Amino acid sequence: MDIQVQGLTKYYGNFLAVDHISFEVHQGEIFGFLGPNGAGKTTTQRMLTTLLKPTEGRIIINGHDLARDSYPVKRRMGLVPEESNIYTELTAWDNLMFTGRLYRVPRGERERRATELLRMFGLWEKRGIKTVNFSRGMRRRLSIAMAIIHKPALLFLDEPTPGLDAQSTRAIRHLIRQLNEEGTTVFLTTHQIEEANQLCDRVAIINHGQIAAIDTPERLKRAFRRVQSVEVALEPDGTAHGPALSALPGVTTAVKMGDKWRLYTEDPSALLPLVVGYAQEHGLRLVSLNTLGPSLEDVFLEITGQQVGTVRGEEKPRKQRGRRMRR
Repeated sequence: MDIQVQGLTKYYGNFLAVDHISFEVHQGEIFGFLGPNGAGKTTTQRMLTTLLKPTEGRIIINGHDLARDSYPVKRRMGLVPEESNIYTELTAWDNLMFTGRLYRVPRGERERRATELLRMFGLWEKRGIKTVNFSRGMRRRLSIAMAIIHKPALLFLDEPTPGLDAQSTRAIRHLIRQLNEEGTTVFLTTHQIEEANQLCDRVAIINHGQIAAIDTPERLKRAFRRVQSVEVALEPDGTAHGPALSALPGVTTAVKMGDKWRLYTEDPSALLPLVVGYAQEHGLRLVSLNTLGPSLEDVFLEITGQQVGTVRGEEKPRKQRGRRMRR
């Protein structure tokens, strides 16, 4: 299923949460929707899944306008919200049976499908246990199983992996790829940059309620040559040389990364001999020296106005804007 979004807007009183955004999601792709906290990601997804009514704009999914004809779309849609939606007083099996009934999956089909999904998600041995006793990773896997028991053509995932252990995260990312290979279009809302880099065919970055960039991860990286870098580790006492390295010609930012320094520059080839010369001049040994292209993390930080190479913090609250209605 494909998605066309045209001038989508959401106000909460006078607060503009989503600001006249337009984009398309192609059938069969994994589309990432990235942004800082409070940027409008979840609000947009709620409008796309009919949980929230837009103030303005149109959403057309598989040729159906959601404002006028949402039922055919909702029947073929699956949603995994950020917060777990499982019924903890029920077993894993009963959660799937209940969800299957809601989606009007015939009894024999939902039993076959539930068996298949529980085995696929590594939950078969736990099928008779009440889910109140499940770990966070197990609950997340069950939430995804519930969302796809009716074999949706379009799956919405809101922050599927934050807070999970590495094993559960890998398992869920593998499942997302598998579902996509089977033909499911996936709309992934996340602020996990590396997750989007690994999974998505294309990504849109939303900031302050507006689409700041949209393209494949690799094209976005190539467009931001100014966030290339040289990463160097020196001995002895290599981490003490940050101020001097940051003063080298062409260095825009120097960031300590563990026992290394990452020197951001528009021209790594010109900076490399300067770093080597600095090490020789000060009697330092080069433990490692690498040039790095822009990462999707760097692109994200650059687009959202944060300092490249730093750990992202919570975004400052946006000011309220006067209500601007298009006629």
